[in-house]
Amino acid sequence: MPAATSDLHNPPTATRLRHSRGALAHSVSASTWRRALEVRPADATVAASLRVGAAAALVFAGCGLFDLRQYVGFAVLGALASAFARHEPMVRVAAKVTLVGVLVVAFVAGGGLLALAHVPMWAEVALMSVGAAVAAMSVSAFRITGPGPVILVFAATAAIGYVTAPGDLVHVCSAAAIGAAVGLLAQTAPLLVLPLGPARLAVARALSAVAALDHGGSVQPARVAIAHAREKVALSGVRGGDARHRRDLIALLDEAETAVDDWTAGDRTRLLDVVGHEAELRKIKRRSIIFDRGAEVGVSALPRPEGFLAAGLSGLRSRAVLGNAARIALASACAGWFAAAAGLASPLWASMGAMAAMQGVSYAMTVQRGIQRLLGNVGGAVIGALLIAAGLGYWATAVVIVVFQVSAEVMAARNYALTSLAVTPMALLMVGLGVHLSPEIGVSRIVDTLIGVTIGVVIAAVTISRSDLQHLPTSAAIDTRQGATRVRP
Repeated sequence: MPAATSDLHNPPTATRLRHSRGALAHSVSASTWRRALEVRPADATVAASLRVGAAAALVFAGCGLFDLRQYVGFAVLGALASAFARHEPMVRVAAKVTLVGVLVVAFVAGGGLLALAHVPMWAEVALMSVGAAVAAMSVSAFRITGPGPVILVFAATAAIGYVTAPGDLVHVCSAAAIGAAVGLLAQTAPLLVLPLGPARLAVARALSAVAALDHGGSVQPARVAIAHAREKVALSGVRGGDARHRRDLIALLDEAETAVDDWTAGDRTRLLDVVGHEAELRKIKRRSIIFDRGAEVGVSALPRPEGFLAAGLSGLRSRAVLGNAARIALASACAGWFAAAAGLASPLWASMGAMAAMQGVSYAMTVQRGIQRLLGNVGGAVIGALLIAAGLGYWATAVVIVVFQVSAEVMAARNYALTSLAVTPMALLMVGLGVHLSPEIGVSRIVDTLIGVTIGVVIAAVTISRSDLQHLPTSAAIDTRQGATRVRP
């Protein structure tokens, strides 16, 4: 009887409404906004960020020297493919960065075709929202880490604002393709010299997770980090002296796994010995002496990683991927239509704001990204407006954009607000390279972002899963989980 009574007083619809109201309350709480300002520690960011900056600088130099400055914005967007799949082995970098490059060109082409079709704004927003869903599905299903799918939508939006004739479409697609090739080169070139670099970093991070056990950490993150490192090593197929170093890395992971087992049994001796190798592995070196023995070190068998294409195609059918894509499409469309109805000049920027906010894996992350994007865009729009008003020339603009790009990449893993603070003026300056902009564009950017983030957070709250409890305090999350169990039919 008590369970039946609970069902009558707490029907599923009422429970969902309470959960959504609690989610909305979380988005405006002072503690949530304070957490959004926290700067997290991050490792191995400088070298990867400089590669992205080098790709952009090379594109700027080429377009400037060959008098193709009107297309440099699209070439730089293609070069941003170098910001994806960082710290991946060569086989994955080649596949993922190539796919991103193809998608950038495809979205530029799609945006250019929309511009040539002269469709009404409401239809343009709807089609771009479908594109946002496709972009989100592609990046998520193929597990492509990096700036996220919003770059693809930005590429399409830039093409809509630039293309006025079929010839323009050919030129911008060609520029994006060349830029993507430069981005691929920037990502893969270091791996030709340091093929085991990503594997070394993954093993070092695994050792860091193991070391955390001695400071109150839990076993599960350590075992996950070790498994992740094994996959990275398995994907790093090498020969010669590198093959010996690869074998040492596997042996070190075996030792780390044994150290975790010993630690759970109360013996920390092996743990202290194993984690001492972390500092050496973080150095930028082709190989290191880990096990100085005359005989070959015996190692365990590595897992066989799933094929990139097979895993991606399977992910495209995932219910979670499809559901998230649908939510992004809905939020993007609603934000764009609202901005259009309000008479704003760039409704598609509102759509991008909603999409960027909803890239979080949980509602708590969605709110955090929304707050960070809003704060970063406000500051970035002011900086962008001042730079536009300064009337910088081509080469000065190129230097500023490259500096912003490197800064954004360095801050990406630390705080998204700082990333947005750099990305926003960079985006405005890039758009200004193709079309004339006035400083007032900064105000429009802030308003569009506010609309996009607000609508994105509201739709995320309305569609929140009842199992998503990360935004709740621990005790409330337990109560909610128990309540959901009672009302489940």
